[in-house]
Amino acid sequence: MKVFTLETSLWLPQPATNVFAFFADAANLERLTPPWLHFRILTPSPIEMGVGTLIDYRLRYRGFPLRWRTEILAWEPPHRFVDSQIKGPYRRWVHEHVFVERDGGTLATDYVEYALLGGALTNALFIGRDLERIFAYRRQRMLEIFGDTA
Repeated sequence: MKVFTLETSLWLPQPATNVFAFFADAANLERLTPPWLHFRILTPSPIEMGVGTLIDYRLRYRGFPLRWRTEILAWEPPHRFVDSQIKGPYRRWVHEHVFVERDGGTLATDYVEYALLGGALTNALFIGRDLERIFAYRRQRMLEIFGDTA
């Protein structure tokens, strides 16, 4: 199974405690997800976040309805957390979120490891580019939410 990686970082003019608190509210994931994915959280709110928390979502990808279940594998406020898809479109999806205070703000970094049916061809034709678009949208929304002093 071929595993692909995605890494993206963004400096935000807020302390790590503020940035982590935003991510600790699962409802905010809808604010960071592009509207073209029609993303909705199915798990009733409020969701108590921590190791072992399960969150169910639904979305549409290229017109296809998908269900996704995430489990929180690591929860270390305000520095990092890790979520993993246990049901969904990927053969493997592990997403580590890291928050490091730097230069009067927080460097927020996403590390994603994923594998999919169709391997390299599917990644090259669709998934890789779409993930870049999704994370570009996410970065833009984070700048709007937390402020951009650059």
